[in-house]
Amino acid sequence: HLSSFPVSVVPPVPPLSFLPPTEGSRVALHASLLHGHIFCFPGDGNPKESSPFINSSDEVQKSQQYDGKNMALFEEEIETSPMVSTMISSLANYSNLPQGSKEHEEENEDNGTSFLPFPQAPQLGTLMGVYLPCIQNIFGVILFLRMTWMVGIGGVIGSFIIVFMCCSTTMLTAISMSAIATNGVVPAGGSYYMISRSLGPEFGGAVGICFYLGTTFAGAMYILGSIELLLIYIVPQAAIFKMEGLEGAEAEAALLNNMRVYGTLVLTFMATVVFVGVKYVNKLALVFLACVILSILAVYAGVIKTAIDPPDFPVCMLGNRPLISKGFDVCAKTLENGNGTVTTKLWRIFCDSPFLNATCDEYFVNNNVSYIQGIPGVMSGILKDNLFGTYLEKGDLVAKKGVATVEGPDDPLTNSNRYVLADITSFFTLLVGIYFPSVTGIMAGSNRSGDLRDAQKSIPIGTIAAITTTSLVYMSAVILFGACIEGVVLRDKFGEGVNGNLVIGTLAWPSPWVIVIGSFFSTCGAGLQSLTGAPRLMQAISRDGVVPILRVFGHGKANGEPTWALLLTACICETGILIASLDAVAPILSMFFLMCYMFVNLACALQTLLRTPNWRPRFKFYHWALSFLGMSLCLSLMFICSWFYAIVAMVIASSIYKYIEFHGAEKEWGDGIRGISLSAARYALMRLEEGPPHTKNWRPQLLVLVSTDAEQNVEQPRLLSLTNQLKAGKGLTIVGTALEGTYLENHPQAQRAEQSLRKLMETEKVKGFCQVTISSNMRDATSHLLQASGLGGLMHNTVLVSWPRNWKQSDDHQTWRDFIELVRETTAAHLALLVPKNIAAFPSNGERFSEGHIDVWWIVHDGGMLMLLPFLLRQHKVWRKCKMRIFTVAQMDDNSIQMKKDLTTFLYHLRIDAEVEVVEMHDSDISAYTYEKTLVMEQRSQILKQINLTKTEREREIQSITDSSRGSIRRKNPAAVTTHLSVTEEQPGASSKAEEKPEEEVQLIHDSTGPASPITPAAPLTPATEGGAQTPGSAQVQMTWTEKLDGEPAKPPGASTPEGIKDIFNMKPEWENLNQSNVRRMHTALRLNGVIVKKSSEAKLVLLNMPGPPKNRAGDENYMEFLEVLTEGLNRVLLVRGGGREVITIYS
Repeated sequence: HLSSFPVSVVPPVPPLSFLPPTEGSRVALHASLLHGHIFCFPGDGNPKESSPFINSSDEVQKSQQYDGKNMALFEEEIETSPMVSTMISSLANYSNLPQGSKEHEEENEDNGTSFLPFPQAPQLGTLMGVYLPCIQNIFGVILFLRMTWMVGIGGVIGSFIIVFMCCSTTMLTAISMSAIATNGVVPAGGSYYMISRSLGPEFGGAVGICFYLGTTFAGAMYILGSIELLLIYIVPQAAIFKMEGLEGAEAEAALLNNMRVYGTLVLTFMATVVFVGVKYVNKLALVFLACVILSILAVYAGVIKTAIDPPDFPVCMLGNRPLISKGFDVCAKTLENGNGTVTTKLWRIFCDSPFLNATCDEYFVNNNVSYIQGIPGVMSGILKDNLFGTYLEKGDLVAKKGVATVEGPDDPLTNSNRYVLADITSFFTLLVGIYFPSVTGIMAGSNRSGDLRDAQKSIPIGTIAAITTTSLVYMSAVILFGACIEGVVLRDKFGEGVNGNLVIGTLAWPSPWVIVIGSFFSTCGAGLQSLTGAPRLMQAISRDGVVPILRVFGHGKANGEPTWALLLTACICETGILIASLDAVAPILSMFFLMCYMFVNLACALQTLLRTPNWRPRFKFYHWALSFLGMSLCLSLMFICSWFYAIVAMVIASSIYKYIEFHGAEKEWGDGIRGISLSAARYALMRLEEGPPHTKNWRPQLLVLVSTDAEQNVEQPRLLSLTNQLKAGKGLTIVGTALEGTYLENHPQAQRAEQSLRKLMETEKVKGFCQVTISSNMRDATSHLLQASGLGGLMHNTVLVSWPRNWKQSDDHQTWRDFIELVRETTAAHLALLVPKNIAAFPSNGERFSEGHIDVWWIVHDGGMLMLLPFLLRQHKVWRKCKMRIFTVAQMDDNSIQMKKDLTTFLYHLRIDAEVEVVEMHDSDISAYTYEKTLVMEQRSQILKQINLTKTEREREIQSITDSSRGSIRRKNPAAVTTHLSVTEEQPGASSKAEEKPEEEVQLIHDSTGPASPITPAAPLTPATEGGAQTPGSAQVQMTWTEKLDGEPAKPPGASTPEGIKDIFNMKPEWENLNQSNVRRMHTALRLNGVIVKKSSEAKLVLLNMPGPPKNRAGDENYMEFLEVLTEGLNRVLLVRGGGREVITIYS
């Protein structure tokens, strides 16, 4: 029903049919039903990582945002700072769609059907999206083809250690990966994306390519596994190079050649399937998964059956040597029949004729032929024989321990092709290398992060559950194989002694074929998955443009299929197939995966130790020590598997790293360590110069402006306490102060000031630099500090300055002018500004809040500083126990329930824990109190304009202004309201009497018919006269609504009847001349202040958007008054202005 909505397109989008339908340029149309409009947002495939939301407000909307009087304070900055409600509603329409490729048919259908396809939200949950893909990727060919042999060779204990080591490595890696994956939205691209965004492009590129090579070789390994199953167990007669009658090296060569031929054919077929359509691979994935699970269940069923009824599974032995079961039918030398004794086929194999007097093999003559049970069953106690390993040299006999045999020590081995022999030399580290690939595949979930409903929840739970499941299966399999199967059968790699059956198949119930067929399909499926995944990874790397050589592999079919990358993958895969031996390929891919896992652990450990502000994973159960343990395990396993391959993998990774870095640091070995640190610092500064930091690395680099007294002591030491709490020792801090005079004359004072700054910085534990600037006036000195602090890329991006305390005192009017100029300069320089008001009330570093709230009043969005600051403060011990609350203001036409929902979603994506409250501020008419307050303020401005008059003239001026004001109020309704002129004695710096004075209620007018309701408490205003001559204790004018004698609060004139309401505006001629813009601003300030005081008066700290100063300088003093009104009655306030760039992001 789209036709019923007006459609606004931002900016105009050409018809879809004219757009090239490549993945990168596809228009991501985000449709949001906002105020009855549908807005279409063209966005490219990857939303900008540096921005936390997709901006969705057009000019028309912007002009409407500030309609009404409620947000007048912020109206001048409408261009740069959208209202929070708009920002959040645009965020809510963002969906992290997988940027997968489509089939041609789907592409064409989409283009034909509709102009505005609504994006389907990804719907995969934890089970389907992460758990099952991980299980499918982890269980693989090694479990079926090599696990029994590994138990036989390494023994139950040795194999258990190997399994435990490998599973621990992947579990620790999964913990690190979960932390990285839940630290923001991970777009499609999984592990490569996570590492490159955590460790930078050099590491990212190196690891991405390692992971790519690992996945590619995994494809080769799966294909070789499926061929081995096919040629040895399913259809041995299909071999092109016949192995019948060949011995030793010749037989081995024939087998490998068969593998090469068939492997190449299968690879070609699989690559074609992937090229033609990925959707077929994905549809078959569940079938393959079912095969894996069925096969494993069949093994467990078989184990249970051996306990009840052990199968009859005889293995023919000659002495202690198992015989190859092909070529004879009966396991005996001779048979008795009616006519006497006849020889068997076995006799003919070992003797030169079928007659009893024939010359036979000596070992055959001296030893008896016997049957042993191949599967004695789980209760037989065979486990103790299989506990320890039996490592064999290539060509050794697989013999049963503890069986009497008669052979001379020097007897040559004859008829060796009749016995089961070891085909490779085995040792512990080889087993580790062969086994490790069977625990890889843990990234399967994070690789499809784009398709998950809630990736941040599903990835940790799904991955860790999958690893736990598979580890339990592997560990139980090691023990059960050792407890059920005879050692000689276990060590028989190709099942030659058991009629050429797959050894694990002999254990399975109901039939060995369940396992053979199941494992064949599952290895084919895993090979297809590898060939699907690897090219996508390569495409992601090449599209990043990190490795220039690989750019060509970013191109693909019209629908985004990575054709060139698929071709490269097939070529690399072919090299693995030409190696042809599963046992030789497995350690190669172990290396690449271990390398990748090592860097995942490193990334997590570094992020945790560096405590970057953007590092706030939703997954909390990680620790840098666990990551380091995982990293060292990976490194150890690499060298355990094969020191040679480990070095090759490292050389490949480091050469890629260097290639990406290309021009590294120039070395300068000055005087030992200092030379290195100078060189490193200079190198780092030069690197920093290259551009502004990424949003994820943004942290407040503070320039703290403090003032000093005549003795050069710092006047606001608490400013540095706040600095320490904000920084927690990280990032850059420059503490600056300005002195008046000339450099030559004031140099000693400058040094004294620097000393006192340093001393205070040490006391407050602020790590940073201090800077003192001298100039002819304070205004310029501060400006110089702002411009010249920092070096190269190590610049401040945030200014911290305290609120000018006694700005209302006449002798100090320059202070607030300087302050407003500073606000303007920070805005011009795109610096963020933090202004703590009432800094003396802020906590010192020694204090601890045991409870309480940090309240954020998020009125306009100017880069997310308001979100980041409480998060940083709560890292410090002082604020750690405080909870964070976020309030935002809803206007008349905002849906506040939806706003709250959207804001909660936004905070969930930001990984920030906070309570959310949406405060509704409905348009109300402007109260009499607002007019009165504005009037007093404008009168005060007049007084300031007369600043150059003499003292007597000035007093006369004040008297005339106040008289006229008093007269106007009295003239209209002398009974109801009296104006009371009080001369109060007040010390400079004493706060306004808002706290002591009882609150009086002022009637606010809603509309011409509605009843008046008491809303805003009237706080008395103390306008002080300004000028150089005033002394402490001089007269100040205080204007208030006063109470009637009987103690009832006075009402504004005639506020009870509609006629009176109309009259109130007619009675005040001076109100009509007021600047309407000032009235609106005062209205905003009063309304907001009322709401904030009501909600946050108990808060330990209130953070608030600081409105910008007026464009024209005429209203400067009014600006200070607005800010005073806005923050009245609050104990600790931090006013925040963003620097015009995003400082917080939902991306990882």
